[in-house]
Amino acid sequence: MKMKSLSFIFILLIQLISSFFGVNSQSDSCNSNNLSNLKGLPFDTTSLSCFNLWNDHNYILRYSKTGSDVWNFLLSAPNSNNYIAIGFSQSGKMKGGSAVVGWIGPNSIGIAKQYYLVDKQPNAVFSDQGNLTFVDKKSPAITSQNSRLYLSFQLKTGQPITNVIYSIGVDGSLPNPRFQLSQHADQGNILVNYQTGQAKVLGKPYTRLRRGHGSLNMIGWGICLLIGAMVARYLREKDPLWFYLHACIQVVGFILGVSGIITGLVLEDVLSASVDRHKTIGIFVLIFGCLQVIAFLARPKVDSKFRFYWNIYHWTVGRTMIILAAANVFYGLKLADEHKGWTAGYAVALSILIVTAIGLEIRMRMRK
Repeated sequence: MKMKSLSFIFILLIQLISSFFGVNSQSDSCNSNNLSNLKGLPFDTTSLSCFNLWNDHNYILRYSKTGSDVWNFLLSAPNSNNYIAIGFSQSGKMKGGSAVVGWIGPNSIGIAKQYYLVDKQPNAVFSDQGNLTFVDKKSPAITSQNSRLYLSFQLKTGQPITNVIYSIGVDGSLPNPRFQLSQHADQGNILVNYQTGQAKVLGKPYTRLRRGHGSLNMIGWGICLLIGAMVARYLREKDPLWFYLHACIQVVGFILGVSGIITGLVLEDVLSASVDRHKTIGIFVLIFGCLQVIAFLARPKVDSKFRFYWNIYHWTVGRTMIILAAANVFYGLKLADEHKGWTAGYAVALSILIVTAIGLEIRMRMRK
């Protein structure tokens, strides 16, 4: 009796430790056989192909073909009280794709729907719409087991689209009662070969060109022009050094900025991107830059009666160009959906320059 009691306590202790560390909660893998307990699936799970779809969030995708035009899909992911989504897109981008989204709602009721992804904004993602054709009205469906979500659906198609997109909602945030999705916490895309079961994670196309475009504009229009303006305003006592520094810095900024705009036009062409607002602001910045170059070459002498009006024009156009350029850099980073480090880095650099300018302005006024 004493040994049995000790064994019971030992087993109970192991179970408590396992549950505490969540050993069973993330136990699903392509090598596990824990799908037999899943209820309500419209297809057999014994012959499903399997691969790790998204290692960062432990997404596992299983699929199989039944007959000539029926494909079965089963997506497994951790249950973090959020939605999980998988979709198909001809371009590999979210825009224009169709997705299956599922979550466990109030009272532990599973909700799964098709969504049409018109654009990236939440108000441009529409439920019960899309280009996916399901086998019957029961598809798609979602269930929860061992702290994981299992999203299943059957597509009626000869060959599923190979560009697969996927996303995950913010932990603890579910769609509203009208089934509108909130902004996803993370997303990705992958190219799937359904015959071999191999998948290739896709990065953003033309990454070097994107970053080259952003870096050139950020340094040229967004930083050099501001530094050159500060030199002209706060180093006047260092005559004629301030003039040569101002001219050289602005020329360097102009050349880098023009190079950035050229790479942007190339990028727009190869990506067939729709960035009209960003492009329009960039063109205005370029026009103002060209006007400043012309004004520099045609500037009147210091003792000319037109010099006062020239100064007003030069300052006004220059400051407007700097403000537009900085705003467009931030807007471009948002459009590119770049890592937050880029935005934070430029914000820090800009903040340092602005704080320095404020300090120099106070110093100059105190001297006067």
